[in-house]
Parts: sequence; C-alpha cells; structure tokens
Amino acid sequence: MRMLKGPRGTVVRVKILRKGNRELLPFEITRDKIPIHSVDVSYMVNANTGYIRINNFAVTTFDEFMKGLRELKADGMTRLILDLRGNSGGVMDPAIQIANQFLKSGQLIVYTQGRAQPRNEARASGKGEFESGDLVILIDEWSASASEIIAGAIQDNDRGTIIGRRSFGKGMVQEPIQFADGSGMRLTIARYYTPTGRSIQKPYNNGFDEYFDDLNMRAERGELGGSDSIQFPDSLKFTTPGGRVVYGGGGIMPDRFVPVDTSGISPYFLRARPFIYQFALKFTESQREALRKFPTASELERYLDRQGLLGQFVDFASSSGVRRDPEGLSTSGKIIHTQIKAYIARNILDNKGFYPVWEQIDTTLRYAIDFLKD
Repeated sequence: MRMLKGPRGTVVRVKILRKGNRELLPFEITRDKIPIHSVDVSYMVNANTGYIRINNFAVTTFDEFMKGLRELKADGMTRLILDLRGNSGGVMDPAIQIANQFLKSGQLIVYTQGRAQPRNEARASGKGEFESGDLVILIDEWSASASEIIAGAIQDNDRGTIIGRRSFGKGMVQEPIQFADGSGMRLTIARYYTPTGRSIQKPYNNGFDEYFDDLNMRAERGELGGSDSIQFPDSLKFTTPGGRVVYGGGGIMPDRFVPVDTSGISPYFLRARPFIYQFALKFTESQREALRKFPTASELERYLDRQGLLGQFVDFASSSGVRRDPEGLSTSGKIIHTQIKAYIARNILDNKGFYPVWEQIDTTLRYAIDFLKD
C-alpha cells in the first residue's frame, strides 16, 4: 500500500499476473482521489418502475440520487422503489433534500426538539421532481437514522408505502464538544420526530446492554419472521392525515411486512456459500473476453444460463471439500445459481449487472414490484 499511494496526479507503474497470460501485463495508474459512491444503482425493473438503492447518506448522496432519478424519468419511470435497507444513516441534510423531492409545498418532513432546544422544522419546498408518482420505500432492521427520517416523512404524509421490516430506531441529535486537552464528547441535545410527532429513537429504559442487544431480541421473539410479535402500547399510537394508524417508540413499522426469507436455505448452502464468490471470480477470469461482449445484464444472463454453472459449481465446491447433496441442491439450487450469475455480472458490468440479476431472489423487492403492479 505504501508503494501504491502517492501525490495526486503522479503515476505508479504496476505489473499484473492474469490467468490466461504467461507474461506480466504492465499498467500505468495515475494517482487520484478515489470516489466513494453512496447510490449503489439506479435502473428500471420494468417498463414504468424505477429502482434506486442508497447504501448510506454522504455529502454527495443527493446529487447522486437526483442524477439517477432524472435518468429513470427520462426512461419512462412513473413509479419508484427507493431501497434503504441496510442503510445506517449518515449526513442528515441529503435525506431531507431527498424527502423534499416527494412531498408537496409546506408538508412537514421532520422536526427536532429537546429539553433545552426549541422545535426546529424542515418542510418541503414544493419544488420536488417526483411529487406525484407511485412511491415505495424499502426498509429493514438495519435501516437507521437518516433512512428513518425519509421513511417516516413518507409514511406520515400518506405519500407512499413502506415495505419490509421494522427499522433500527435511531433518532438522536448529538452536538460535538471539544475539550482543551484535545479530547471531546458528543452530547445528545434533541431528538428527531416524524411529522405526526413520533420519536424514532428506541428507548434506553431497560439499560445500555439491552438497547444494543435489541436486534438479537427481535430475532428471538420471532419478529423477523412475522409482525405478530410486535406490540406497541396505545400511548405510542399516532394517526396520519389520511387516517392510518402508525406507532412511535422504536423505529418505523412498515405498512406491508415482508419476513426474512429462509425457504431456500439448506445445510448444503451454508457449507457451500463461502465458495460461491470464488467460483464466480474463477469463471469470470476464464471467460472474460467472451463475457465482455454482452452490454446489458439481461443479455449476459441469457448467455450464463446456457453454461451449466450450477453443475460446474458443485464440482468446484466438491473439490474444496463440500460433499454433493442432491436434497440440499433441490432446496438451494436457485439461490446458488442466481448468486453465481449476479457475482459474474458484477465482475463485468459492476452494480448495473449485479442488482438486476439478484432481484430474482430478493423477496422484498419482488413483493414491492408486484405491489406496485396491483
């Protein structure tokens, strides 16, 4: 790493050993700042439905989102699925700016308030670029903070539908305080509230340890497999302008619950899973020139479907010590085959190749697509 790093604009010369080539391949790399993107992908899942996935909220997130949104609208998008699953938050301003794209003038997005902090509101400007199309927000137990701000704003204004599982429950405003010796602390000064007045923050009532063990406790209660185990007291009940009942006190509860899908998981899959990406990389390297001929995920997938990938993988896993298991393959064959294709597509087409293939085994996304169709 020390040899690769250097001043921006300077050149480093490297030689690469690539399978299929006997000689080392020389490359010149101009050193520069490496961009970190927070929008993983934007693409059309069907003729009128667009999909945008945001992995975190950074300074560049709003610009990335708007670029994707405008491209999808140019492709004929009238319905949007915004995927915030696994998004733990980050910079708050981009989340407010994105929520602003969906809401009408004057609608409340979020407000903060604390014991010594007056109420501070963020409202929509009325200049959003997707104020009227059908909208779905995907969340799960790892969606937190800024993700919950967007989901809460959309739900409380009856603007769209939240699909997935209950979000993490993190909604505190913290102010950094520096001390003279160079140390510092973050002091909680307020909380974030959704437009109906819900506090997103899950309580610390039962202590610090239980707060951080909350996700494990959800799993033990069976919450990830069904919403029946989730109980909120009436004191946390709120009503949206459209008459929907929503609850506060611990994350955003989705309008449509989708459980964790374990139907395709078998002991064979768990044993073979570490080798799926290895096999995909090996296959990519052996056929890179042939794979480069396909410019889209659908064209590439049609080619891969003719290659007998699952059988090749079983042989590869067997050579690595994973015994063949016909029963396990009957249960998990589709998941393994789809994951292999998705990883190969990512190697060739980046995320524009990966997500359209992975979509086939993404039960929450498939639910959202069917929901919008209906």
